Amino acid sequence: MTGELEAAAADSITDAFRPRKKRPFDRQGEPCANCAAPLEGWYCYSCGQNADTHHRTILHLIWEAIEGMFHLDGRLARTLPLMFFRPGVLAKDYMEGRIARHVPPFRTFLVALLLFIFAAEHAIHNLKHHVEEQNHERAAVLATPQGRLSEANKLRADALRVRDEGLAELASTRASDLKEPDGDKAAINKAYEEQVRRVRAEYAAAETEALALQNNPKAGEELLARDATTRRKAAETVRTMPLDGTPEEIQAHAAKLGETGGASVNVTAREPKVQVRSFFGSETWFKEGLAKALENPEYYMVVMFGWAHRLAVLLLPIIGLSLALVYVNRRQYFIYDHLLVATNLLSFSFLTNAIGMVLPSPLTVPWFVILAFWTPINLFQTLRGGYGSTVGGAVFKTLIVWVMSVFAFVLLLSLLLLFSLSQI
Repeated sequence: MTGELEAAAADSITDAFRPRKKRPFDRQGEPCANCAAPLEGWYCYSCGQNADTHHRTILHLIWEAIEGMFHLDGRLARTLPLMFFRPGVLAKDYMEGRIARHVPPFRTFLVALLLFIFAAEHAIHNLKHHVEEQNHERAAVLATPQGRLSEANKLRADALRVRDEGLAELASTRASDLKEPDGDKAAINKAYEEQVRRVRAEYAAAETEALALQNNPKAGEELLARDATTRRKAAETVRTMPLDGTPEEIQAHAAKLGETGGASVNVTAREPKVQVRSFFGSETWFKEGLAKALENPEYYMVVMFGWAHRLAVLLLPIIGLSLALVYVNRRQYFIYDHLLVATNLLSFSFLTNAIGMVLPSPLTVPWFVILAFWTPINLFQTLRGGYGSTVGGAVFKTLIVWVMSVFAFVLLLSLLLLFSLSQI
Protein backbone atom coordinates (compact mmCIF):
# COMPACT_ATOMS: atom_id res chain seq x y z
CA MET A 1 0.00 0.00 0.00
CA THR A 2 2.89 2.34 0.79
CA GLY A 3 4.31 1.78 -2.69
CA GLU A 4 0.96 2.61 -4.23
CA LEU A 5 0.72 5.82 -2.23
CA GLU A 6 4.28 6.75 -3.27
CA ALA A 7 3.36 6.20 -6.93
CA ALA A 8 0.38 8.49 -6.53
CA ALA A 9 2.55 11.09 -4.80
CA ALA A 10 5.13 10.92 -7.62
CA ASP A 11 2.42 11.49 -10.20
CA SER A 12 1.05 14.41 -8.21
CA ILE A 13 4.49 16.05 -8.17
CA THR A 14 5.00 15.69 -11.90
CA ASP A 15 1.50 17.07 -12.40
CA ALA A 16 2.76 20.32 -10.90
CA PHE A 17 4.82 20.87 -14.06
CA ARG A 18 1.99 20.05 -16.44
CA PRO A 19 -0.22 22.91 -17.65
CA ARG A 20 -3.60 22.60 -16.05
CA LYS A 21 -6.14 21.66 -18.67
CA LYS A 22 -9.68 21.18 -17.50
CA ARG A 23 -11.05 18.23 -19.40
CA PRO A 24 -13.54 15.59 -18.36
CA PHE A 25 -12.58 12.04 -17.57
CA ASP A 26 -13.41 10.03 -20.67
CA ARG A 27 -11.95 6.61 -19.84
CA GLN A 28 -14.68 5.34 -17.54
CA GLY A 29 -14.54 1.56 -17.18
CA GLU A 30 -11.35 1.11 -19.19
CA PRO A 31 -8.74 -1.20 -17.63
CA CYS A 32 -5.86 0.42 -15.75
CA ALA A 33 -2.61 0.03 -17.69
CA ASN A 34 -0.85 -1.05 -14.51
CA CYS A 35 -3.24 -3.43 -12.72
CA ALA A 36 -6.17 -3.83 -15.18
CA ALA A 37 -8.73 -2.66 -12.62
CA PRO A 38 -11.65 -0.70 -14.19
CA LEU A 39 -11.03 3.04 -14.02
CA GLU A 40 -13.42 5.32 -12.12
CA GLY A 41 -11.34 8.51 -12.42
CA TRP A 42 -7.98 9.88 -13.44
CA TYR A 43 -6.30 7.86 -10.64
CA CYS A 44 -6.80 4.12 -10.31
CA TYR A 45 -8.57 3.26 -7.05
CA SER A 46 -6.60 -0.01 -6.84
CA CYS A 47 -2.96 0.91 -7.46
CA GLY A 48 -3.03 4.71 -7.50
CA GLN A 49 -1.47 5.13 -10.97
CA ASN A 50 -2.43 8.15 -13.02
CA ALA A 51 -4.60 7.15 -15.96
CA ASP A 52 -2.95 9.72 -18.20
CA THR A 53 -0.96 8.58 -21.23
CA HIS A 54 2.31 9.39 -19.37
CA HIS A 55 3.80 11.09 -22.42
CA ARG A 56 6.34 13.52 -20.97
CA THR A 57 8.40 16.47 -22.13
CA ILE A 58 12.15 16.65 -21.53
CA LEU A 59 11.50 18.82 -18.44
CA HIS A 60 9.18 16.18 -17.05
CA LEU A 61 11.73 13.43 -17.66
CA ILE A 62 14.49 15.42 -15.93
CA TRP A 63 12.27 16.12 -12.94
CA GLU A 64 11.17 12.48 -12.69
CA ALA A 65 14.81 11.37 -12.71
CA ILE A 66 15.65 13.78 -9.87
CA GLU A 67 12.52 12.87 -7.94
CA GLY A 68 13.11 9.17 -8.37
CA MET A 69 16.69 9.47 -7.12
CA PHE A 70 16.14 11.77 -4.16
CA HIS A 71 12.40 11.18 -3.68
CA LEU A 72 11.73 14.83 -2.94
CA ASP A 73 8.42 15.25 -1.21
CA GLY A 74 6.91 16.95 1.81
CA ARG A 75 8.66 14.59 4.21
CA LEU A 76 11.99 16.21 3.41
CA ALA A 77 10.81 19.46 5.03
CA ARG A 78 10.02 17.52 8.21
CA THR A 79 13.13 15.36 8.30
CA LEU A 80 16.00 17.77 7.63
CA PRO A 81 15.18 20.40 10.31
CA LEU A 82 14.91 17.63 12.90
CA MET A 83 18.14 16.02 11.70
CA PHE A 84 20.07 19.27 12.06
CA PHE A 85 18.51 20.83 15.16
CA ARG A 86 16.46 18.18 17.02
CA PRO A 87 18.09 14.85 16.20
CA GLY A 88 16.79 13.24 19.37
CA VAL A 89 13.19 13.74 18.24
CA LEU A 90 13.99 12.23 14.84
CA ALA A 91 15.74 9.23 16.40
CA LYS A 92 12.83 8.65 18.78
CA ASP A 93 10.33 8.83 15.91
CA TYR A 94 12.25 6.19 13.96
CA MET A 95 12.73 3.87 16.94
CA GLU A 96 9.08 4.13 17.99
CA GLY A 97 7.80 3.40 14.50
CA ARG A 98 6.74 6.87 13.32
CA ILE A 99 8.48 6.37 9.98
CA ALA A 100 5.93 7.35 7.32
CA ARG A 101 6.16 11.04 8.22
CA HIS A 102 9.92 11.11 7.50
CA VAL A 103 12.20 10.28 4.59
CA PRO A 104 13.43 6.67 4.93
CA PRO A 105 16.73 6.88 6.86
CA PHE A 106 18.82 4.71 4.54
CA ARG A 107 17.70 6.72 1.52
CA THR A 108 18.79 9.90 3.31
CA PHE A 109 22.13 8.25 4.11
CA LEU A 110 22.81 7.24 0.51
CA VAL A 111 21.89 10.65 -0.87
CA ALA A 112 24.00 12.40 1.80
CA LEU A 113 26.96 10.15 0.97
CA LEU A 114 26.53 10.87 -2.74
CA LEU A 115 26.44 14.62 -2.11
CA PHE A 116 29.51 14.35 0.13
CA ILE A 117 31.49 12.54 -2.57
CA PHE A 118 30.46 15.12 -5.17
CA ALA A 119 31.37 17.99 -2.83
CA ALA A 120 34.77 16.47 -2.01
CA GLU A 121 35.61 16.04 -5.70
CA HIS A 122 34.43 19.61 -6.32
CA ALA A 123 36.66 20.95 -3.53
CA ILE A 124 39.72 19.07 -4.79
CA HIS A 125 39.19 20.20 -8.38
CA ASN A 126 38.71 23.78 -7.20
CA LEU A 127 41.93 23.64 -5.20
CA LYS A 128 43.84 22.26 -8.18
CA HIS A 129 42.33 24.91 -10.46
CA HIS A 130 43.30 27.64 -7.98
CA VAL A 131 46.91 26.42 -7.88
CA GLU A 132 47.06 26.27 -11.69
CA GLU A 133 45.70 29.81 -11.94
CA GLN A 134 48.32 31.05 -9.49
CA ASN A 135 51.09 29.36 -11.50
CA HIS A 136 49.85 30.89 -14.76
CA GLU A 137 49.63 34.33 -13.17
CA ARG A 138 53.16 34.03 -11.81
CA ALA A 139 54.41 32.72 -15.17
CA ALA A 140 52.90 35.77 -16.86
CA VAL A 141 54.76 37.99 -14.40
CA LEU A 142 58.04 36.15 -15.00
CA ALA A 143 57.64 36.57 -18.76
CA THR A 144 58.51 40.28 -18.44
CA PRO A 145 61.87 41.76 -17.32
CA GLN A 146 60.10 43.93 -14.75
CA GLY A 147 58.32 40.91 -13.31
CA ARG A 148 61.53 38.88 -13.07
CA LEU A 149 63.28 41.79 -11.35
CA SER A 150 60.45 42.08 -8.84
CA GLU A 151 60.49 38.34 -8.09
CA ALA A 152 64.28 38.36 -7.80
CA ASN A 153 64.12 41.25 -5.34
CA LYS A 154 61.60 39.29 -3.26
CA LEU A 155 63.98 36.33 -3.18
CA ARG A 156 66.83 38.63 -2.12
CA ALA A 157 64.73 40.20 0.62
CA ASP A 158 63.68 36.81 1.96
CA ALA A 159 67.25 35.52 1.84
CA LEU A 160 68.51 38.61 3.66
CA ARG A 161 65.86 38.23 6.36
CA VAL A 162 66.67 34.55 6.84
CA ARG A 163 70.40 35.32 6.99
CA ASP A 164 70.02 38.08 9.57
CA GLU A 165 67.69 36.00 11.72
CA GLY A 166 70.04 33.01 11.52
CA LEU A 167 73.13 35.04 12.42
CA ALA A 168 71.31 36.71 15.32
CA GLU A 169 70.17 33.35 16.67
CA LEU A 170 73.67 31.89 16.34
CA ALA A 171 75.19 34.88 18.13
CA SER A 172 72.67 34.58 20.94
CA THR A 173 73.33 30.86 21.30
CA ARG A 174 77.09 31.42 21.28
CA ALA A 175 76.86 34.11 23.95
CA SER A 176 74.71 31.86 26.12
CA ASP A 177 77.10 28.92 25.73
CA LEU A 178 80.15 31.05 26.54
CA LYS A 179 78.60 31.99 29.87
CA GLU A 180 78.72 28.37 30.98
CA PRO A 181 81.67 28.01 33.37
CA ASP A 182 82.59 24.51 32.21
CA GLY A 183 82.07 25.18 28.51
CA ASP A 184 84.82 24.57 25.94
CA LYS A 185 85.19 28.05 24.47
CA ALA A 186 87.39 26.93 21.60
CA ALA A 187 84.87 24.29 20.52
CA ILE A 188 82.00 26.74 20.91
CA ASN A 189 83.73 29.36 18.75
CA LYS A 190 84.66 26.76 16.13
CA ALA A 191 81.09 25.47 15.91
CA TYR A 192 79.84 29.05 15.71
CA GLU A 193 82.17 29.89 12.82
CA GLU A 194 81.13 26.75 10.90
CA GLN A 195 77.45 27.57 11.33
CA VAL A 196 78.04 31.17 10.27
CA ARG A 197 79.82 29.98 7.12
CA ARG A 198 76.90 27.71 6.33
CA VAL A 199 74.35 30.49 6.78
CA ARG A 200 76.37 32.83 4.58
CA ALA A 201 76.78 30.10 1.95
CA GLU A 202 73.01 29.61 1.88
CA TYR A 203 72.57 33.36 1.48
CA ALA A 204 75.07 33.42 -1.39
CA ALA A 205 73.24 30.53 -3.07
CA ALA A 206 69.95 32.43 -2.74
CA GLU A 207 71.56 35.52 -4.27
CA THR A 208 72.81 33.41 -7.17
CA GLU A 209 69.35 31.93 -7.65
CA ALA A 210 67.79 35.40 -7.65
CA LEU A 211 70.29 36.64 -10.23
CA ALA A 212 69.67 33.58 -12.43
CA LEU A 213 65.93 34.18 -12.23
CA GLN A 214 66.33 37.85 -13.13
CA ASN A 215 68.39 37.02 -16.24
CA ASN A 216 66.32 34.02 -17.40
CA PRO A 217 63.80 34.99 -20.12
CA LYS A 218 62.29 31.48 -20.04
CA ALA A 219 61.56 31.54 -16.31
CA GLY A 220 57.80 31.59 -16.90
CA GLU A 221 57.88 28.55 -19.19
CA GLU A 222 60.10 26.67 -16.75
CA LEU A 223 57.68 27.44 -13.92
CA LEU A 224 54.79 25.88 -15.82
CA ALA A 225 56.90 22.81 -16.68
CA ARG A 226 58.24 22.49 -13.14
CA ASP A 227 55.18 20.66 -11.82
CA ALA A 228 55.67 17.64 -14.08
CA THR A 229 59.42 17.69 -13.44
CA THR A 230 58.89 17.82 -9.70
CA ARG A 231 56.47 14.91 -9.84
CA ARG A 232 58.92 12.83 -11.87
CA LYS A 233 61.82 13.58 -9.51
CA ALA A 234 59.70 12.80 -6.45
CA ALA A 235 58.61 9.50 -8.00
CA GLU A 236 62.21 8.51 -8.74
CA THR A 237 63.21 9.42 -5.19
CA VAL A 238 60.47 7.18 -3.82
CA ARG A 239 61.47 4.30 -6.11
CA THR A 240 65.07 4.43 -4.84
CA MET A 241 64.10 4.65 -1.17
CA PRO A 242 65.36 1.52 0.68
CA LEU A 243 62.48 0.42 2.92
CA ASP A 244 64.70 -2.31 4.39
CA GLY A 245 67.64 0.04 4.94
CA THR A 246 68.90 1.66 8.11
CA PRO A 247 66.91 4.48 9.73
CA GLU A 248 69.59 6.92 8.60
CA GLU A 249 69.21 5.87 4.95
CA ILE A 250 65.43 6.13 5.09
CA GLN A 251 65.66 9.53 6.78
CA ALA A 252 68.11 10.76 4.14
CA HIS A 253 65.77 9.73 1.32
CA ALA A 254 62.80 11.28 3.12
CA ALA A 255 64.69 14.56 3.42
CA LYS A 256 65.61 14.32 -0.24
CA LEU A 257 61.95 13.79 -1.11
CA GLY A 258 61.01 16.87 0.91
CA GLU A 259 63.56 18.95 -0.96
CA THR A 260 62.40 17.77 -4.39
CA GLY A 261 61.48 20.72 -6.52
CA GLY A 262 64.54 22.78 -5.67
CA ALA A 263 67.22 23.66 -8.17
CA SER A 264 69.93 21.59 -6.50
CA VAL A 265 68.22 18.20 -6.34
CA ASN A 266 69.95 15.41 -8.23
CA VAL A 267 68.15 12.07 -8.25
CA THR A 268 70.09 8.95 -9.15
CA ALA A 269 67.69 6.17 -10.05
CA ARG A 270 68.58 2.59 -9.18
CA GLU A 271 66.86 -0.62 -10.13
CA PRO A 272 64.53 -1.39 -7.22
CA LYS A 273 64.89 -4.75 -5.55
CA VAL A 274 61.95 -7.12 -5.73
CA GLN A 275 62.08 -9.42 -2.72
CA VAL A 276 59.42 -10.85 -0.46
CA ARG A 277 60.04 -9.12 2.86
CA SER A 278 56.68 -8.63 4.56
CA PHE A 279 53.05 -9.67 4.62
CA PHE A 280 52.39 -7.08 1.92
CA GLY A 281 53.95 -9.45 -0.58
CA SER A 282 57.01 -7.51 -1.74
CA GLU A 283 59.18 -4.58 -0.86
CA THR A 284 58.28 -2.52 -3.89
CA TRP A 285 54.45 -2.54 -4.08
CA PHE A 286 54.15 0.41 -1.73
CA LYS A 287 57.00 2.35 -3.33
CA GLU A 288 55.72 1.75 -6.84
CA GLY A 289 52.17 2.72 -5.91
CA LEU A 290 53.34 5.88 -4.16
CA ALA A 291 55.58 6.77 -7.10
CA LYS A 292 52.68 6.35 -9.54
CA ALA A 293 50.47 8.48 -7.29
CA LEU A 294 53.09 11.24 -7.31
CA GLU A 295 53.46 11.04 -11.08
CA ASN A 296 49.73 11.00 -11.76
CA PRO A 297 47.78 12.30 -8.74
CA GLU A 298 44.63 12.81 -10.82
CA TYR A 299 44.34 9.09 -11.54
CA TYR A 300 45.08 8.28 -7.91
CA MET A 301 42.19 10.53 -6.83
CA VAL A 302 39.87 8.82 -9.32
CA VAL A 303 40.75 5.40 -7.90
CA MET A 304 40.41 6.64 -4.33
CA PHE A 305 36.98 8.19 -4.88
CA GLY A 306 35.91 5.04 -6.68
CA TRP A 307 36.40 3.10 -3.45
CA ALA A 308 35.57 5.86 -0.95
CA HIS A 309 31.81 5.36 -0.96
CA ARG A 310 32.24 1.61 -0.41
CA LEU A 311 34.39 2.10 2.67
CA ALA A 312 32.14 4.91 3.92
CA VAL A 313 29.28 2.42 4.16
CA LEU A 314 31.39 0.46 6.67
CA LEU A 315 31.04 3.36 9.09
CA LEU A 316 27.36 2.50 9.42
CA PRO A 317 27.77 -0.86 11.24
CA ILE A 318 30.74 0.48 13.22
CA ILE A 319 28.74 3.36 14.69
CA GLY A 320 25.71 1.11 15.11
CA LEU A 321 27.79 -1.39 17.12
CA SER A 322 29.30 1.41 19.22
CA LEU A 323 25.77 2.56 20.09
CA ALA A 324 24.83 -1.03 20.93
CA LEU A 325 27.88 -1.22 23.19
CA VAL A 326 27.06 1.88 25.25
CA TYR A 327 23.39 0.84 25.49
CA VAL A 328 23.99 -2.86 26.06
CA ASN A 329 21.83 -2.70 29.21
CA ARG A 330 18.84 -1.31 27.28
CA ARG A 331 17.18 -4.51 26.13
CA GLN A 332 14.30 -2.67 24.47
CA TYR A 333 16.64 -1.41 21.74
CA PHE A 334 17.77 -3.77 19.01
CA ILE A 335 20.62 -3.56 16.51
CA TYR A 336 18.10 -2.34 13.95
CA ASP A 337 17.30 0.68 16.16
CA HIS A 338 20.97 1.50 16.61
CA LEU A 339 21.54 1.29 12.85
CA LEU A 340 18.66 3.71 12.26
CA VAL A 341 20.28 6.20 14.63
CA ALA A 342 23.67 5.62 12.99
CA THR A 343 22.23 6.45 9.56
CA ASN A 344 20.93 9.77 10.92
CA LEU A 345 24.28 10.63 12.51
CA LEU A 346 26.21 9.83 9.33
CA SER A 347 23.69 11.66 7.15
CA PHE A 348 24.15 14.74 9.32
CA SER A 349 27.95 14.49 9.10
CA PHE A 350 28.01 13.93 5.34
CA LEU A 351 25.57 16.76 4.61
CA THR A 352 27.23 19.33 6.87
CA ASN A 353 30.71 18.50 5.55
CA ALA A 354 29.42 18.66 1.97
CA ILE A 355 28.04 22.14 2.68
CA GLY A 356 31.42 23.24 4.03
CA MET A 357 33.21 22.00 0.91
CA VAL A 358 31.09 24.07 -1.47
CA LEU A 359 31.07 27.28 0.58
CA PRO A 360 33.16 30.25 -0.58
CA SER A 361 36.74 30.20 0.69
CA PRO A 362 36.29 32.92 3.38
CA LEU A 363 33.47 30.90 4.98
CA THR A 364 35.07 27.45 4.83
CA VAL A 365 37.27 27.68 7.93
CA PRO A 366 34.58 29.27 10.17
CA TRP A 367 32.09 26.64 9.03
CA PHE A 368 34.36 23.72 9.93
CA VAL A 369 35.22 25.35 13.27
CA ILE A 370 31.50 25.51 14.02
CA LEU A 371 31.12 21.94 12.78
CA ALA A 372 33.83 20.72 15.16
CA PHE A 373 31.52 21.68 18.06
CA TRP A 374 28.19 21.07 16.33
CA THR A 375 28.83 17.42 15.46
CA PRO A 376 29.41 16.15 19.04
CA ILE A 377 26.54 18.34 20.24
CA ASN A 378 24.31 16.72 17.62
CA LEU A 379 25.41 13.30 18.88
CA PHE A 380 24.68 14.35 22.47
CA GLN A 381 21.21 15.56 21.49
CA THR A 382 20.57 12.25 19.73
CA LEU A 383 21.50 10.15 22.76
CA ARG A 384 19.72 12.47 25.17
CA GLY A 385 16.47 12.73 23.21
CA GLY A 386 16.38 9.45 21.32
CA TYR A 387 17.47 7.07 24.07
CA GLY A 388 16.33 9.16 27.03
CA SER A 389 19.76 9.21 28.70
CA THR A 390 20.49 11.52 31.59
CA VAL A 391 22.72 14.53 30.95
CA GLY A 392 25.73 12.89 32.58
CA GLY A 393 25.09 9.56 30.91
CA ALA A 394 24.63 11.19 27.51
CA VAL A 395 27.90 13.13 27.90
CA PHE A 396 29.83 9.98 28.85
CA LYS A 397 28.32 7.90 26.05
CA THR A 398 28.83 10.73 23.56
CA LEU A 399 32.53 10.72 24.42
CA ILE A 400 32.80 6.95 23.90
CA VAL A 401 30.88 6.91 20.60
CA TRP A 402 32.74 10.00 19.37
CA VAL A 403 36.19 8.52 20.07
CA MET A 404 35.25 5.20 18.46
CA SER A 405 33.79 6.95 15.41
CA VAL A 406 36.84 9.18 14.89
CA PHE A 407 39.17 6.21 15.31
CA ALA A 408 37.15 4.16 12.82
CA PHE A 409 37.14 7.05 10.33
CA VAL A 410 40.91 7.56 10.56
CA LEU A 411 41.51 3.81 10.24
CA LEU A 412 39.23 3.46 7.21
CA LEU A 413 40.77 6.55 5.59
CA SER A 414 44.27 5.13 6.07
CA LEU A 415 43.19 1.80 4.61
CA LEU A 416 41.57 3.62 1.70
CA LEU A 417 44.77 5.53 0.91
CA LEU A 418 46.89 2.37 1.08
CA PHE A 419 44.43 0.26 -0.88
CA SER A 420 44.19 2.92 -3.58
CA LEU A 421 47.99 2.81 -3.92
CA SER A 422 47.78 -0.91 -4.63
CA GLN A 423 45.16 -0.37 -7.35
CA ILE A 424 46.96 2.15 -9.55
